[in-house]
Amino acid sequence: MSVASSSLQPRAGSLLPLGVPGLAALIALIAGTLALGAVYGPVHGALFLIGGALGISLYHAAFGFTSAWRIFISEGRGRGLRVQMILLALTVLLFFPFLASGTLFGHEVSGFVSPAGTGVIVGAFMFGIGMQLGGGCASGTLFTAGGGNARMLVTLFFFIVGSLLATINFDWWTSLPALPPMSLTSLGPVTGIAISLAIFAAIAWLTVRVEKRRHGSLEQVPAAPREGFARYLRGPWPLVAGAIALALLNFATLALAGRPWGITSAFALWGAKGAQLSGIDPSAWAYWQAPGNAKALSESVFADVTSIIDFGIIAGAMLAAALAGKFAPNLNIPLRSILAAVVGGLLLGYGARIAYGCNIGAYFSGIASGSLHGYLWAVAAFAGNVLGVKLRPWFFLERSAVRRVDG
Repeated sequence: MSVASSSLQPRAGSLLPLGVPGLAALIALIAGTLALGAVYGPVHGALFLIGGALGISLYHAAFGFTSAWRIFISEGRGRGLRVQMILLALTVLLFFPFLASGTLFGHEVSGFVSPAGTGVIVGAFMFGIGMQLGGGCASGTLFTAGGGNARMLVTLFFFIVGSLLATINFDWWTSLPALPPMSLTSLGPVTGIAISLAIFAAIAWLTVRVEKRRHGSLEQVPAAPREGFARYLRGPWPLVAGAIALALLNFATLALAGRPWGITSAFALWGAKGAQLSGIDPSAWAYWQAPGNAKALSESVFADVTSIIDFGIIAGAMLAAALAGKFAPNLNIPLRSILAAVVGGLLLGYGARIAYGCNIGAYFSGIASGSLHGYLWAVAAFAGNVLGVKLRPWFFLERSAVRRVDG
């Protein structure tokens, strides 16, 4: 580690035990919560803080959707996928009763339920390839970038560019054949939950069969380097603990924002704001003429709920990395890895927009909303991941390098 990098790490007895990045992240979370609360209301400030908690949870649990799918595809190990099924099951149990009634704590709530059709299939397939080339999904890109992974900043930049490009002809994609929005919650919470849990159990059972057939036994959970309070303060967390935290924080988002956790609509907004600064006017594009999108484009990004949660994730991940003593950006990135980040980021951004969401908005929150498009997204994205895994060796020449770049 270089002198510059080591200077960022916490030292025993230091007046700044978090290091400069960790202290900056902590100040940003506190000051941001107070400022957003003062300007936009306490709910806005609370959502920024929830974003921070999401960033900490994602980083400390290393909850990467990308690596879990790749390891199952390439190695037949399904522990990560089984934990994803636990995540979905917990969230469905929390969400369905309130989505079916339409209210939570006296406030109106609604899920992410979108048409299931051509755009979802093509976009999710593109997103799946992008996950493996870009080195992360939407949540993975944010928390690894916030945690100091310089390569993921490249992925994030082109994720934003791809998101903006998709808004140019978004209306064409929505004109293609698709089934109308449908949700399992329309069957009633009990029936919807029962069907959902059956699907999750079947997927978990399949991963067990595949893993035992290929390896003879299930993978053991690795021993933790820390125990007790120190483990939850500095990480790493058990994967199941990460799943529980993400489920509860998504429910908190539903309670405060009136809708589930999403990520990538903010990337399109950031790209549009950047386009405006460069002299391009995206407001004439059909995507930005929809009332909600037009309103977001006309206001500050700090007024956008998805944006402030994303900002919170970055700050939370930076704080978690500092607590773990791992915030040390490395700018020595191989050219092929940069190329993969560019291509992967563009595929991630474009695919997420035309598929009505990413691994969070469509897969996690979509399925938690009972949406048919969430299940279709998962199937198409998994197929894209299969192709993405086959393309990885051209971009990442060593297996050890493959593991390091993932979020």
